[in-house]
Amino acid sequence: MLSLEGKKAIVTGGSLGIGAAIARELARQGADVAINYRKHDAEARQVVADIESMGRRGLAVQADVASFADAEQMVAQVRETLGGLDILVNNAGINRDSVIWKMSPEQWDQVIDINLKGYFNYCRAAVGGLREQKSGKIINVTSINGLRGKFGQTNYCASKAGIIGLTKSLARELGRSSVNVNAVAPGLIETDMMKDAPEKVLEAALAEIVLGRLGQPEEVASVTAFLCSEAARHITGQVIQVDGGQYI
Repeated sequence: MLSLEGKKAIVTGGSLGIGAAIARELARQGADVAINYRKHDAEARQVVADIESMGRRGLAVQADVASFADAEQMVAQVRETLGGLDILVNNAGINRDSVIWKMSPEQWDQVIDINLKGYFNYCRAAVGGLREQKSGKIINVTSINGLRGKFGQTNYCASKAGIIGLTKSLARELGRSSVNVNAVAPGLIETDMMKDAPEKVLEAALAEIVLGRLGQPEEVASVTAFLCSEAARHITGQVIQVDGGQYI
């Protein structure tokens, strides 16, 4: 039962890359989808247009995920506009890479505020309604680098590891309310962010991937949609790697 017919979803960071692919896939499976974005207005409107072309309702909300007030306001707006909330996909994230002896406090704070505090903000804003209705799905997009660490990414890896801890703790706290909480951990995925990656970085990553290719955003989206469905109703507190065997 992969159908999400009648479900209402939020996808943060839904204007580009993995987030946009997830928003489209949830709509393809029957959900009405609201996306959060910060500055990519035209791209966000295109995602909404794609959702609506599938006969679903779409909504784009410009909001700062690092702001709890923005998160509360968006959740309330989605409940009012779409008529409820059943699915929360936390995906918004940034990287500010540097070795720690060169990393500024601002680089650390920016990544933690968006990648980790942002997930808390939306979870905190959404869980009251999910507990009350005794149903719901929360999917947190983390990274294999939150499981293993990576040179030059202490802030990013710390945030992604924190998401894993958040996911497992929330699964325990919300289980009795029949709310499933899981995480998806992509490896290297072919998105717009990868266009500026140095050739040596891509070569090193490809050497790690046993399937011999970069992942596609749609492959992360299909796993996310499964975890949002009733087919995954007995799965909670798990971290599902979508990495082509990059980290085994």
